[in-house]
Amino acid sequence: MARRISMAGRTELLAAVSTRYGGATRLERSRILDEFAAVTGYHRKHAIRLLSGWGTREMDALHGDNRDQARSQRCRYGPEIRDALIQLCEVADRVCSKRLQPMIAVLLPALERHGQVMLDETSRAKLLEVSAATIDRLLAGVRLVAGSGRRRPAGFGSAVRRSVPIRTFNDWSNPIPGWVEVDFVAHGGTTVSGGFVQTMVLTDVATGWTECIPIVIREAEMVVHALGRARELFPFPLRGVDFDNDSLFMNDLVVGWCRAEGLEVTRSRAYRKNDQAWVEQKNGAIVRRLVGYGRFEGVLAGESLGRLYASARLHGNLFQPSFKLREKRREGARVIKHYHAPEPPVMRTLAHASVSEADKVQLRGMLADADPVLLLAGIRAAQVELGKRVDARGIKAGRAETPAPLDLALFTASLKVAWEAGEQRPTHRRRYVRIKPIVRPSMLDAVRDHLLIWLEAKPALTAVAALDQLRALYPDRFTADHLRTVQRFMKVQRLTMAREILLGLLPHGTT
Repeated sequence: MARRISMAGRTELLAAVSTRYGGATRLERSRILDEFAAVTGYHRKHAIRLLSGWGTREMDALHGDNRDQARSQRCRYGPEIRDALIQLCEVADRVCSKRLQPMIAVLLPALERHGQVMLDETSRAKLLEVSAATIDRLLAGVRLVAGSGRRRPAGFGSAVRRSVPIRTFNDWSNPIPGWVEVDFVAHGGTTVSGGFVQTMVLTDVATGWTECIPIVIREAEMVVHALGRARELFPFPLRGVDFDNDSLFMNDLVVGWCRAEGLEVTRSRAYRKNDQAWVEQKNGAIVRRLVGYGRFEGVLAGESLGRLYASARLHGNLFQPSFKLREKRREGARVIKHYHAPEPPVMRTLAHASVSEADKVQLRGMLADADPVLLLAGIRAAQVELGKRVDARGIKAGRAETPAPLDLALFTASLKVAWEAGEQRPTHRRRYVRIKPIVRPSMLDAVRDHLLIWLEAKPALTAVAALDQLRALYPDRFTADHLRTVQRFMKVQRLTMAREILLGLLPHGTT
């Protein structure tokens, strides 16, 4: 469409219409847009950009070109803010910016209280008001370098299982703290054969508070001991447990103990993992993230896992924020979800009215005394120890090593540059696997021709007789201890000769 008015006229019209367009309703905007596009001859999309004021030449002519000034004001956060964010991100175990941003107000005072971070008042104020998007922008290069390294069926029915009522994911209806879901995470590596360590995970539905207990032997009595230990660790009394259909849970000993202790017992439906959505999410977000997918065997590996979880429980429950679903609705094929602001389980526990004041006082003291850097150092030290035990079996799995002493000052200094080394968890690093076989020369290579001649002349020649002849020829080279070596050689050669006969590669009748 040809232009209807001059450039100056279009500029004046834009100045007059843009203010009215910005305060109009959707229907009024459509009408204004139709009139503006018809008069000026602009494409409808271009007219929308002009009326919205997206830095076009016309808007610059009206309001002045302030792009250079805006660009200079953009550099608000200096290198000291970036260094502090790097340290905070490492202390929070590299969580996403949306989870890190609300925790700055908690982590920063804790680090300052323990002398880990020193900032002036101006930088501190800027750090406390930084947004999640700005954190993503400031840490983009750091995260690029740091990240360069990124079903079991239900058993048959039983009387105990039938006596336990089913609870689905939709039956919780916003419970009070004390109702936990329980599940196992197997540390069997690529195979579930043999014995290996497992982790029992307990997650509170209301607050997200999670406890992890390693179990070395898969027995119901060990589950009872682990449940009793978990009750002591939770900051509030347990009211009920929700199991899956594992026979390790669905038995007289475990179910009977829970009912005797006043715990309500429920179970999920078979083949419906979403019935235990809370604990299933923690299996990956906590256990697998800390431990990985390797195989761990033996009591010593269980003790190492126990030391890891002792530090991780405080670091995760006190300083690891998580999202919690507020509402969910469906619009056609889309499912729209809205979440509460991310916060750690301790904050949800302190804010809940059903938690007693005595428990809250204990939690506040725990939060005040906890040092996130010291906890993270304990996690890393335990992961280093586990990295030496992952996929180790037999004698290697049973070797006890004294953990190296923890140098907190050195660990704190390394937080600012830890991202340069990439993956910090030894259990998640790729292990070197040799592809080509190791070829070692055999001591029989020099006498191979002698053995082949003897074997062709006398097919029934035994390895003992062949070794006696070798000892007669080379008394300084062969002894009676080399019998097994000669036996393996004779076996391979007989199989080769038999294969050649079957394939017809030798003349008929040749032995």
